[in-house]
Amino acid sequence: MTWKDHIESDPKVLRGKPRIKGTRIPVSLVLGYLAAGYDLDRVIAEFPDLNRERIAACLDYARDLAEFEVAV
Repeated sequence: MTWKDHIESDPKVLRGKPRIKGTRIPVSLVLGYLAAGYDLDRVIAEFPDLNRERIAACLDYARDLAEFEVAV
């Protein structure tokens, strides 16, 4: 599984913010819920379009962003 299977960005939807494919749920919202201490089951209860794999994709996406290196 790669995050690219679950996350997309389109300038016509949510001003291009990365979101869960087929939804209007931004990755940042999912990460915010996790950062606030919500467990996976509670996040899924809040957003039935999510599942554990899609939430894991959000975390994987964030990890990739954190590892980004600027070319010098």
